Amino acid sequence: MTPAEAQRSDLVSLIVSRARAVGADAVLTFSEYAVVAVAEACEALGLAGAGDAAALARDKRLMRRTWREHGLSQPEFRAVTREADLHEAAGVLSFPLLLKAAWSAGSTAHQIIRSPQELSGAWHRSREVMAESAQLGYAELHVAEAQGHFVVEEIVTGTASDWFDEPGWGDYVSVEGAVADGTFHPVCLSGRMPTVEPFTERAGITPALLSQDAQDRVVALARQAVDALGLRDCGTHTEIKLGADGRMWLIETAARFGGAMTVPQIEDVFGLDLVGMLVDQLLGRPVHWPEQALTPAQARGAAGSLVVLAVDGDGEAWRERKIWDFPSVAKEVPLSRGSELSVVAESSLPDGQVVPVYDPAGGANTMAALCLLSATDARTVLRDFETLVDALPRVLPVAQPEEVSA
Repeated sequence: MTPAEAQRSDLVSLIVSRARAVGADAVLTFSEYAVVAVAEACEALGLAGAGDAAALARDKRLMRRTWREHGLSQPEFRAVTREADLHEAAGVLSFPLLLKAAWSAGSTAHQIIRSPQELSGAWHRSREVMAESAQLGYAELHVAEAQGHFVVEEIVTGTASDWFDEPGWGDYVSVEGAVADGTFHPVCLSGRMPTVEPFTERAGITPALLSQDAQDRVVALARQAVDALGLRDCGTHTEIKLGADGRMWLIETAARFGGAMTVPQIEDVFGLDLVGMLVDQLLGRPVHWPEQALTPAQARGAAGSLVVLAVDGDGEAWRERKIWDFPSVAKEVPLSRGSELSVVAESSLPDGQVVPVYDPAGGANTMAALCLLSATDARTVLRDFETLVDALPRVLPVAQPEEVSA
């Protein structure tokens, strides 16, 4: 349904009224932008949900403050609401810095700041991107002033080679899980390809190929992070940066399941219907969550999702504008035996549209498509994604000048 303008000003009341009208026994969301509103609505309805701590897993400023109070490993940071705050923070933090919108998703409005001379430009560009995202519908739905909230933090140095046996993996992982009656249940780990500058995610792969000891250490930090936030009943997605000599830093935790195709990847690989399990949890039915995070040894194959961006494997922009055409991709890109590639239509441009120019500040807002791949193992998913990234600028049709200007 489309709410009237008056209803838009109070999304929680709208959710509550609709839930009562249909006699809902549970309310949940898969949108980062509605997590807080749904949690507050569940509180008002007396239904199970993430609880009144949901904002701690949404507002990056509150999240980092909470983790700091618990002494958890994370980058040094400062909250920012004005340009003057950013300049003040730069005086005590060490460059390079990362400016983030506190309520964004998909790396939107993330910018690397390498010197004091770049502070003002980064501030104005990030605010501009957040305004553009709101126009596109990618913005917090409940907190009216969210567009003006930012956090700036030091950039820690990741080292994938200390954690993975082969090259090509990104230097961070995510722990997928859930909180049930206040108890954290890790489900599995997802690996990544390296991000595109500044830190836009390109691909997530299930499972992550970490050793048992490494996985246990990562899960232990994720448990501390989730426990500190005090969530009650919800999915969770915790990202952790991996450094040299076993060092780790918390990136963020969300009070929802991982985005893109993380949930269907887990169902494909481990046979777990996380959405169904969470619904049962919210309804008070018995749920058998994994006793510990599942490992690659327990996986039946592997799966991954790839965000199509107009950049090559080195992060360089494509030399020509291209037309998105999945049939050409499926026909021309050589994948491994047993691998199956599909496109997620609802998260992709229709065939025939011009691929957007990648905007580092725009992050995932400038994606062209989302592809899903299943394969025999995680190494094969990684290698096939590398092949796909390299092949895209070659196999996609060239856009004509009139198509670009249209």
